[in-house]
Amino acid sequence: MSTRAISRIRHVALDMDGTIYRGGTLFDFTRPFLAKLDSLGVGYTFLTNNSSKSVRDYLKHLERMGIQAGPERLYTSTLSTIDYLREAYPEVRKLYLVGTPSLRGEFVEAGFTVVEGDEEPQAVVVGFDTDLSYPRLCKAAWWISRDKPFIATHPDRICPTDQPTVLVDCGSVCACLQAATGKAPTAVLGKPDPRMLTGILHRHGLQPDQLAMVGDRTYTDIAMARRAGALGVLVLTGETTAAEAQAFATADDLVVPSLREFGELLG
Repeated sequence: MSTRAISRIRHVALDMDGTIYRGGTLFDFTRPFLAKLDSLGVGYTFLTNNSSKSVRDYLKHLERMGIQAGPERLYTSTLSTIDYLREAYPEVRKLYLVGTPSLRGEFVEAGFTVVEGDEEPQAVVVGFDTDLSYPRLCKAAWWISRDKPFIATHPDRICPTDQPTVLVDCGSVCACLQAATGKAPTAVLGKPDPRMLTGILHRHGLQPDQLAMVGDRTYTDIAMARRAGALGVLVLTGETTAAEAQAFATADDLVVPSLREFGELLG
């Protein structure tokens, strides 16, 4: 990795769990790293695939860990989905939604109407629904079978947990709907889809080589960075081991033990 590539970075997209914290514990180097970005004039955005929580929910979660941030600092798969719908389906305003109340609130605030019962939607959006009901799943399948656009907020099959259970996530619900209807999602947003980073580039008027995507997963964070033309920075504080990083990384990727070392390289 050349120093010239690093010197061009003007904004950092930060994965959350495994990168800035683990579970409910903030890494001791996270706040100093963010302070260094501020001192260098480098912007940053927190990024997450989990669409069960709203931007407001995540900001409260960060605040409990001692990180003060405004909504402009967060980009979620829900926001990526909203941006996608506005661009690809500007006429769509009525949605049938499989998701939590927080997810529904995000779409309503963005100007969409969430329909219920037999009211006909213009598209079906499926997210991580921790209150999923069988009737709602069946109705979503009905509208998908009627050729409504079928949009998934992200591809994750399960959500990580330290509890003795499996948290069935958006990708698994979409697989169920695809099996029932024979129709795959029209679009799947969230990591590793490069549109997750395109939204950040557009927000801040950046070129791809001015953005670094930092995360702990090769198949989502780094794969997305490659697809978007951004610098991929793999940290070893989460899922990926040093051996796995060595097997996956290319000359265009940067592998560091943690955010601390990445901050040292930035200046």
